[in-house]
Amino acid sequence: MDHLGDLDVFARVVTAKGMSAAGRELGLSPAVISKRIRRLEERLGVRLLQRTTRQIALTEAGQGFYERVVSILASVEEAEAWVARGSAMARGVLRVSAPTSFGRMHIAPHLKGFLDAHPAVTVDLVLSDAFVDVVGDNFDLAVRIADLADSSLVAKRLAPNHRLLCATPGYLAKRGVPKTIEDLARHTLIAHNTDHWRLEGPSGPETVRIEAPLRTNSSEVVREAVLAGIGIALRSTWDIGPELQAGRLAVVLPGYGGSRRLGVYAVYPSRRHLEQKVRAFVDFLAALYGPTPYWDAGLKLAAGA
Repeated sequence: MDHLGDLDVFARVVTAKGMSAAGRELGLSPAVISKRIRRLEERLGVRLLQRTTRQIALTEAGQGFYERVVSILASVEEAEAWVARGSAMARGVLRVSAPTSFGRMHIAPHLKGFLDAHPAVTVDLVLSDAFVDVVGDNFDLAVRIADLADSSLVAKRLAPNHRLLCATPGYLAKRGVPKTIEDLARHTLIAHNTDHWRLEGPSGPETVRIEAPLRTNSSEVVREAVLAGIGIALRSTWDIGPELQAGRLAVVLPGYGGSRRLGVYAVYPSRRHLEQKVRAFVDFLAALYGPTPYWDAGLKLAAGA
């Protein structure tokens, strides 16, 4: 039984001074209104309204009941408004997974701004280069750098991800500057967790085999190795933008780069009933990075980067 709905119908009949007027306010027929009032009276075991052909009047029981119903409905309205205010405010623990280097460089330094804007939120930031199970591991969202066009989760693109071949000027002066994709076979190539690169260039996709004196499962080790002048690496501009700007690294084969489909994404289980804390953090990162993220500012990026 919709007891609260019956109370609302009763109060509307009283304030509108008639069933027809109450029906128009509620979008119900007079017959339905009458049925709801009759059901309420039967449940209470008293007559609430005296009906005549021209008007209605409250009985003594109806008058006392109406005064209390108005108070109840006002309390319900206030409770609903309180919940609405609370749901509009970001609050609670926000569990976020992010890649280790990206999280350290491009999430952690900006957390103060987010926390200042949302003082009722606690961020639990877990950094890992593994693709975590967002649902199974109880994360609210994950930041991923990948091609997520076919993701089973909701994936919001936060920024492009440009990947370039690069090396130090010292390495290139010693070993020579590659002129063609085939020239890479004569160079030291550094990567982690792979024995090949899939590049995109002027002629379309290219696969480059990697045989290097250094093997590692750490992207950060590759970064330090290329900066030390060991060889050529495929790096994202969010990782090496300042070094490119300062001339510590130079772009190799600027017509080639990583997949254009890669991007920086926020992924989360569902758009339905999205908690405000998740929405606020996703919006914060999207505004922080944008279509041209700050780490790409001033860089000349080839079409295939």
